[in-house]
Formats: sequence, C-alpha cells, structure tokens
Amino acid sequence: MRSNIAACSIFLTLAFFHCSPESPENEKEESAILPDPYNGGITLPPDFGATIVADSLGRGRHLTVRDNGDIYVHLRKLTDGGHGIVALRDTTGNGKADRLQGFSEVTGTGIEIHKNHLYYSSRTQVLRSPLLPDALTPANTADTLIQLVEGSGHMEKPFTFDGQGNIYVNVGSFSNACQVEKRTKGSPGFDPCEELETRAGIWRFKDEAEGQIQDLSLRYATGIRNAVALEWNTEVHALFAVQHGRDDLHRFWPEHFTEIQNVELPSEEFFQVNEGDDFGWPYCYHDPFRKAKYLNPEYGGDGEKIERCATAKMPLIGFPGHWGPNDILFYRGDQFPERYKNGAFIAFHGSWNRLNHDQAGFNVIFVPMEGGKPSGVWEVFADGFVGPAPVTNPGNARFRPCGLAEGPDGSLYIVDSQVGRVWRIMYYPEGLPEMAVEPVVAEKAEEEETIAPELAAGKLVYDAYCKACHMDNGKGVPGMNPPLVETDWVLGDKTRLIKVVLNGLSDPIEINGEIYQNAMASFSFLSDQQIADVLTYIRQSFGNDAEAVSIAEVKEVRAGNE
Repeated sequence: MRSNIAACSIFLTLAFFHCSPESPENEKEESAILPDPYNGGITLPPDFGATIVADSLGRGRHLTVRDNGDIYVHLRKLTDGGHGIVALRDTTGNGKADRLQGFSEVTGTGIEIHKNHLYYSSRTQVLRSPLLPDALTPANTADTLIQLVEGSGHMEKPFTFDGQGNIYVNVGSFSNACQVEKRTKGSPGFDPCEELETRAGIWRFKDEAEGQIQDLSLRYATGIRNAVALEWNTEVHALFAVQHGRDDLHRFWPEHFTEIQNVELPSEEFFQVNEGDDFGWPYCYHDPFRKAKYLNPEYGGDGEKIERCATAKMPLIGFPGHWGPNDILFYRGDQFPERYKNGAFIAFHGSWNRLNHDQAGFNVIFVPMEGGKPSGVWEVFADGFVGPAPVTNPGNARFRPCGLAEGPDGSLYIVDSQVGRVWRIMYYPEGLPEMAVEPVVAEKAEEEETIAPELAAGKLVYDAYCKACHMDNGKGVPGMNPPLVETDWVLGDKTRLIKVVLNGLSDPIEINGEIYQNAMASFSFLSDQQIADVLTYIRQSFGNDAEAVSIAEVKEVRAGNE
C-alpha cells in the first residue's frame, strides 16, 4: 500500500513540473475546459459555455491576452496591494487562473500587447513595459510614449494600433454638451466649442516614439463625445469606435423632450472612422428611430431642427440610448462558428441616467459584419450580468461587462467592473458537456428607507435635483457620480458641503481610492431653507448619522460667497 502511495506521489510531482510554465520546456498539458454551472452567472447562445477564469480582482476595465494565454487586467482602482494591473496565468489547463500577480501603480482603462510590450494608459498618459520570456509580469520599467491633456470629465484613454506604426487614442469630452454652465438646465452651449481643440476626438501618434505630446495637428477625427470602445479592424484596415451619447435631454430641456424620450435618446453610435471625420458633437445628437442627426437644444434645437447636423457623419448603427459602450472586438479566431468571423462584439457597461426607469444595457452584443459594414441585425450574445431583478441604480447590478479580449485559441474573454470577474467563453460544437444549472432566484428588492417626518422636505429636494445622479440609495455611479454614503465630503465640514451646493464642482474628486469625474452644476438658485433641508436629509439618510445643517449656516456661507 505504501509503495503505491509513493508511486502516486512521484507521478504527481512529475506531472506538476511538466505543467509548470517555469519548466525548461515551458509546456503544459491541456485538460478539458468545462463551463461553470450557469455559465458563471450569464446567459449565452446554444452550445456556448463560460468558465470563470478569476473573480474579485477589483474594478476591471479592459483586458488583453498574450500568445501564451497569460491575461492582463487593467483596473480603475488600486488593489489593497497598491497595484493597477493584475496578471493571470493558468498552469493546469483547466481554464482557471491559479497564478495571480499585481504590478504597476497605473490605474486606467486601455491595455494592449503590441511589439512584445504591454501598453497601458492612465488618465493622461500612454506607457509601455517590455514583456519578458516566460515571466508573468513585464519588466519593472515603463516608457512614457504619449502625454495627453489633463483635466476632468471623460478621462479614459483607450487606444488601438493599425499595424502600420500608428496608435490611436480616444480623448473624451470634458462636458456633456459643452454648456456655458456645466450640466445646468437651460444653459446654452459654447459656440464654437473650444473643447474640440483638445478633447472629444481621436488622436493619432507613433506607436514607439517616446515623449510625444498631444497637439491639434495630430487629431485624427473630431465630434466624438467619448469612445471608450475603440478598435482597428484588420480585415478592412480601418478604425471603428462606439460613442457614449449625451445625457439629460429631458432633465435639462423638458420643453422639447419628454421623460420617455430621454430613456432612449440619443443613440450610442457605432462609427467607422476616417481621417478628418466630424461626427457632430456637441452640436448634434443621433435619433435611432428616425435614423438622422438633429441639432442639440444647447444650440437652438427642438427635436426637429437638423441645420448644421446635415453634414455630420452618420453612424453605421444607432444603439439604444445610455447603454454605455465600453469595448469593441472584431473576432478573428476560428473556434466560433463561421458566422462570427470578422463580426463585432461590443460590451455595454449599462446605463445610469434613465431617470427613474430601469437601467439597461449590461450585455455583450454581436454585429455580423462583411467588408467593414453590418451585414445583418445585431443580437444580444451574452446577457444576465445585471442579475435576475431589474435595477434603477447600476451599482446594484451583479456584474457590469466592460472589457473584451480574444485568446490565442479563439476564446472570448469578458471582464466585469463591479467585482472583477473574468469569463472565458468557448464554443462546444458537439454540445455543452453535462453541467449543473443553478436555479435563477429573483433577488429581494431593497426596502425603501423609512423617512422621519423632519426629513421629508429634504427628500423632496433630493428627489427633484439630486437623485438622477446620486441615485435613490445615495450610492452614486462608480467612476461618474460620487456616493453620499460614509464619505467625509458629506459627513465632514459643513461649510465645504454647503459651498459645493452653491458653487458646483468641476474638478474630479477621489473617494476611497476611486476618482469621480462628472461635473456638478451650481444649485445656488435653491433657497437657504431648501439647501438646509436637503443637506440635512443627506447627512441623516442612507445610513449616515451627522448633525443637521441649519438655515443660518447656509445664509452665512452664501453671504461670504458673494
């Protein structure tokens, strides 16, 4: 019996060294990769299965996969260990990452492998580090290739390569619609919008030169509010992007747009981008139902006028409003059925500004493509991320798909930005292996907080002016609108808090290691009583327990503010 145990131990030891990537042969035996029960919490078309590669990595943004199968996930927020990128390796061949290693202090969105380097971006730079043979993480050096404009607003810097020595970088807009008074009801837009000289477009640089600085002469295309989904299509040698459309048509312009129109307008636009193209932001928006571009109300539009928008380039497809397109991938592999070849997968992060309606998106869709143009109707490919119950606050979604990548074998990878789950999707031509299917149990809706009578007036003000951005539970929107729960901005200095309401807030702020970038308008038009009421409500709701704000305190700060 003992000899059998010894023989077994020797066999396992040899098997371990044979599979280890640090062994001289750098080989591993591939075992069958089985999908997880219930595909790890998502739904897929027939004969597709998903394996959870890794979980709870943090707020994942984009990811990329090396030729040897190693995965690199860029994070919005540093891990507890102080890392902005996590490297993953599967040494056993079962599809699960059993080696995880964090590195770099650079958080952000864009990350790609190019010319044996790992390229990644911060809010203002594109950097690269050399990859090392057999090593999981790159060398501990970073070259700064590109310096981009600083500021706030849409600061993600995704990028892509054309294979001809160029890198294309998204530089999102500072504002929603270039208003004189940011995110303010009835405020007109600057005309011309000077933002366009440094923002709201795509810039082209050299893919290896260090020390490049963003300049207007390097702008490739303009009039794009924010294209987090950006990809070069190698089949047709052209650039493609999916734009985040503007917000708040009804909230800021109720005389022209109904609340129901605000839910679906404007489109999230799928572009093919050529040098010199102008897609019309901030002057124009796209209506997916009428398939035309219309003048924005900040520039005299009323939902019917077209005027200067007649010359703005049209999208290939107008997707439903506010879905939040955050990545695009043209499938080049052979593992999936032929119909997927060269088609576009697009990850929608999910909406936050459909007012009091259920949020939507939270899926990965597929667009069949031929010759760089849609060749059929788009369809939902991966769904169920939000969970079994609809949500009005994106923070309550179970998962939010954000980044896409293709593995060397043609597997499709998806990363989530809520907790950092990574799925690997594979096609099983003989049908899915038998696997247990977990029942879908509807989640219990959050119970509405009981409001004390003395806070009722403040809640009325909150619902009218604050809830659209900070949500009905005060948790805000990750990366966009800050939470009002357990933060010193709310519970701390009352004078600072009152000034924020009176003056608004343009600069990004950091709370618990996460940067929030949406501008907040001034609410100085509210009376002293209304400001005292709403701030008292915020400081004593959502689990907060802080001293009330008095009318006298508001009066004093307002007087010193004038």
